[in-house]
Amino acid sequence: MKSIDVIAAVLVVVGAVNWGLVGLFNFDLVATLLGDMTMPARLVYVLVGLAGLFQVTQWKAIQRRWKGSLAPQPA
Repeated sequence: MKSIDVIAAVLVVVGAVNWGLVGLFNFDLVATLLGDMTMPARLVYVLVGLAGLFQVTQWKAIQRRWKGSLAPQPA
């Protein structure tokens, strides 16, 4: 399940960076790389949106899953 957490986090970051570029420079990186509203670009937009929804709905569960793995390990 942690791999899904990581994939979702990466997609959320991709979306955040893309929106930051749109807001600051009116530059859509996804559209530039994949074409303006082509199927691959639309797929990225949909995946970013789904990743954001996943992060919101799973926030507490993600924290519980990762809490144990971030604790220092005894020597």
